[in-house]
Amino acid sequence: MKADEIRALGDEELTKQLEEARRELFNLRFRLETRQLVNHREICRVKRNIARMMTIVRERQLAEAQLGGKNTMKGQVPVAAGTGRVGEVS
Repeated sequence: MKADEIRALGDEELTKQLEEARRELFNLRFRLETRQLVNHREICRVKRNIARMMTIVRERQLAEAQLGGKNTMKGQVPVAAGTGRVGEVS
């Protein structure tokens, strides 16, 4: 899926596609370990698609924050996704 196609999706559809991609990645990894996976490049393709989707989700979060959306962290933004660290806003 291309970035433009992902951007055209609504929030609910994007969330659904992201869950589906994560489920597919789990199944591919399982098939790899049981030596049933024929094309190992599928794992890279799915991981890349997940990264694209998560990037679009983050872009939307940042755009909402800039437009005055609710910021539940009150003056703080995540430093990096998944690190658990929080940094102060300048």
